[in-house]
Amino acid sequence: MTPFPDTSVQIDAHTLQGTPGVLTIDLDALATNWKALESRAVPAECSAVVKADAYGCGLTPVTRKLVSIGCKTFFVATLDEAKRAREAAPKAAIYVLDGFFANCGDDFAKIDCRPVIGDLNELAEWDAFRRTRGWTGLAALQIDTGMNRLGFTPDEARGLVPRIKQADHGIALVMSHLACAEDMSNAMNARQLAAFRSVASEFSGITASLANSSGIFLGSHFHMDMVRPGAALYGVNPTPEADNPMQPVVGLKVRIAQIRNVPKGETVGYGALWHAKRPTRLAIVSAGYADGYFRAASGIEGTRSAQAIVAGQRCPIVGRISMDLMAIDITDVPHGGIRRGHFITLIGEGLTLDELGHHFGTIGYEVLTSLGRRYARDYRGSVSQDSKTAPEKSSA
Repeated sequence: MTPFPDTSVQIDAHTLQGTPGVLTIDLDALATNWKALESRAVPAECSAVVKADAYGCGLTPVTRKLVSIGCKTFFVATLDEAKRAREAAPKAAIYVLDGFFANCGDDFAKIDCRPVIGDLNELAEWDAFRRTRGWTGLAALQIDTGMNRLGFTPDEARGLVPRIKQADHGIALVMSHLACAEDMSNAMNARQLAAFRSVASEFSGITASLANSSGIFLGSHFHMDMVRPGAALYGVNPTPEADNPMQPVVGLKVRIAQIRNVPKGETVGYGALWHAKRPTRLAIVSAGYADGYFRAASGIEGTRSAQAIVAGQRCPIVGRISMDLMAIDITDVPHGGIRRGHFITLIGEGLTLDELGHHFGTIGYEVLTSLGRRYARDYRGSVSQDSKTAPEKSSA
């Protein structure tokens, strides 16, 4: 194999032999994003959502980095994620969005994490566990203001207001979730704000939280006591109607496994859905939909495929993306500019998560959380001793 010439790839050659490519996570850029969101939200507290393995970026290194710059509150989806977050953030408040189940009470207590409760039966189970075990742990109440997913109705929540007059009520946070925050002109934002304010104002002395990443940009009246950014931390645009105010965090480079010449008129890939309209030079790269690069971005005739950066040039993907491989048309790249073993860029150098989301038929969130576990990971700005790793094992 040709030596790896891309000096931006800082993984040793031995590690690279076992992986299709390198996922770079810039933790300094992530820290910059968190600080920018914190500054916008002042005087509200800025927490961080690190569920789904920190949106695919690695829960442990991301949480450690955010702790090092002052983040004190984290949100995860599951108890297993909470356990990993607790190891990375021993003193932080950690909320579990998927809530509380009675048979998991001891696990919550052991790591002192806080369930986000949104149902009267769930609240009764949590109360029973606290009472029988003498545990004084805290929880959040989720109030449904229009998402119709999880949470108490506003009337149910008002029925819980007398509880906070008890000495050990155990409620540290009341929260709701915006359904349309990325659409700044959507009337539902104002309706949800009014509904949540009406209920939260009755929970005197309890922290209130409504704004997600996009909600932070709706204005200070949405910030309340705490904001909960997620995708924006990782570089996804929280304001799709305007330029992205966040720094890119993730980059993805994959190796060329073979360069081949295809005569005019030949087809490429499964289904033979792309025909060469000229003698074509292809770079076959060792990544595909098993690595989180969606088949929907395939280069099928009559459609505009996703692109890759090859030797500084944008080049189209041609033919069907398969499980482990894809083909890129590099006919216009000078012959001396690229060869087998070189890296091409799938994310970075102007190719954004949001652009990929468009080609994948989804959003940047799903792009991030789908990136495969076969990539080597290169953490830049890590607070740990070893920032260059093989694929991180995760339960997410």
